[in-house]
Amino acid sequence: MSDKLLSNGNQVTNVSCLLLPLLGTTLVVPNVTVAEMAPMTPVQEVAGTPDWFVGFYHWRNQKVPLLSYEVLNGGARYPLNPLGRIAVLNNTGVNPNLPFIAVATQGIPRMARIGEEDIAENDEIARGSFDLMRVKVGVEELVIPDIAALEASCLEVIGE
Repeated sequence: MSDKLLSNGNQVTNVSCLLLPLLGTTLVVPNVTVAEMAPMTPVQEVAGTPDWFVGFYHWRNQKVPLLSYEVLNGGARYPLNPLGRIAVLNNTGVNPNLPFIAVATQGIPRMARIGEEDIAENDEIARGSFDLMRVKVGVEELVIPDIAALEASCLEVIGE
C-alpha cells in the first residue's frame, strides 16, 4: 500500500481497507475504492452474456454491471447469497461511461487497517486472471483484485 506525508511531516503507513468475503477467497480493497456496500436485491439478468456477468444491479438510479469474481477466475457460478452484500466499486477511469461496477459478496465485509509492514505477497497460491496480487496479512490470505481488468471485461460485454 502507499505512504502519504501529512502536512505536519508525519507519515501515514496504514490504509483503511474492506475485506470482501467471496466463495473460497476474500478480496481486500482500499475503502476509497468502495462507493457503497449495498443490500442484496434482485438483479436484472441479461440474456446472452457470459456466465460471470450476473446482470445489472439497480443502485441510485443507475444500472451497475454485477460480476461474479469467482467465475471470472475460473470458479463455478453459485446463486447470490441473500445474506451477502453488493460491493459497488468506483472505477479507475478506463472509460467514463462506466463509473461503477459491482461484485456480489457472500457475507458482511469487515474493515481493516493494513500497514505496509503487515502485508506480504503470497506466491504459494497461483494468481487468478483477475487477481492483481495475492497477499498475506497476518495469517489471512487475501486477494487484491485487478479492477481495471474487471472494468475492461464489463465494457466488452455491455459495449460502451
